[in-house]
Amino acid sequence: MADTTIRRVGVVGAGTMGNGIAQVFAQSGFEVKLCDAVPAALERARTTIEKSLGKFVEKGKLTAPQRDESLGRLKTFSAIDDLADVDYLVEAIAEQVDAKTDLFARLDAVTRPHVILSSNTSSISITLLGAATTRPDKVLGMHFMNPVPLMTLVELIRGQATSPESMAIATELCRTLGKTPVEAADYPGFISNRILMPMINEAIYAVMEGVGTPEAIDTVMKLGMNHPMGPLTLADFIGLDVCLAILNVLHEGLGDPKYRPCPLLRRMVAAGHLGRKSGRGFYTY
Repeated sequence: MADTTIRRVGVVGAGTMGNGIAQVFAQSGFEVKLCDAVPAALERARTTIEKSLGKFVEKGKLTAPQRDESLGRLKTFSAIDDLADVDYLVEAIAEQVDAKTDLFARLDAVTRPHVILSSNTSSISITLLGAATTRPDKVLGMHFMNPVPLMTLVELIRGQATSPESMAIATELCRTLGKTPVEAADYPGFISNRILMPMINEAIYAVMEGVGTPEAIDTVMKLGMNHPMGPLTLADFIGLDVCLAILNVLHEGLGDPKYRPCPLLRRMVAAGHLGRKSGRGFYTY
């Protein structure tokens, strides 16, 4: 029987989500191997994590020694082969099917057979990712919310072949991280984006059709529906390209015209107006 104790966690992809996930595991006492093919991304991730932990110290949620210990548990690597000794893995690369299935096949070859391979995908089929491996029973979705260090929800997605044991291990792991796990079935968009993205899309249609300005629409949703931020501000925060990618997955996967991405969203993405990260979306940053 293989030792299934989880001490060392691999995180692949050092973007916004990947570094947040790495930080949360390191803060919770796990050794973390953060892996990205781009060295500059790893440097940026470490700087971001240092800043984030620094804010926790300022707010009195962490002590300075705890911050230093957390950083000490985080190591960065640029080769997939360096993940051979991890006890659990979270993939957080770009939301592209081919890139993810290719990576899962490679991770399957590199990691030990009992290791669970999880994906932080926000909409891509877990069943599809599992099928790229020889261990589909040990492949599941672990969809963290952005910003990961602050948001407590983790959507756990059970693929067609995911075993109850794998789901139980992931559930326990979420609780160790201080997160609240909620299980979703493997349908396009899971729960969160199945409901959120049509709302964002409808808000964009409302802008396109002149129903209201972005400010008016966001104010109605904040003050009228008690949302902490309006759907267009949220879309800018997520990235309009990411919103478009998820809507395409919903539209193709469910075949229902109600998920058709708004033409204005397509036009903004084509123009490079991606929201906060590009400096311009529905608002200017």
